[in-house]
Amino acid sequence: MRRPKREIKDLKDIQEIIKECKVCRIGMQSQGKIYIVPMNFGCEYEDGQPVFYFHSAKVGRKIETLREEPEVCVELDCRHGLMEAEKPCDHSYYFASLIGTGKARMMQTPEEKLYGLKVIMRHQTGKDFDNFDEKWINAVEVIKVKLEEYACKHHDGTN
Repeated sequence: MRRPKREIKDLKDIQEIIKECKVCRIGMQSQGKIYIVPMNFGCEYEDGQPVFYFHSAKVGRKIETLREEPEVCVELDCRHGLMEAEKPCDHSYYFASLIGTGKARMMQTPEEKLYGLKVIMRHQTGKDFDNFDEKWINAVEVIKVKLEEYACKHHDGTN
């Protein structure tokens, strides 16, 4: 990391940043081209590592790409704001972000899909739902990405 003072290492601080974010961008590669998709998500933790869940239609470029090459990069950011200054090049920007890599895996069973959908809804709404319609569970793909490595950083004006 070019500016180590901006790195966030405390897991509670990282979890708070992830909790604030509602959109995650997934970067994929297919046939030599990069493809990035913004998606709503849910997150939980396994052995201290962030695990992201996404839902998607069962067909389309994203699903085809993930089946072809499951290696992905995720990016999320929040706490945005312009830090103004007198001189143009002294302006900066407040932010908090996380960038990580992992492998995408499609949930196979209805139980796995339901679990992932519950994590997504909890993250997006702050509520737990148990009334998922089985036809909707079967109509979507649920994608799980456990990060293998990641970095989190922020710029709050002090660093």
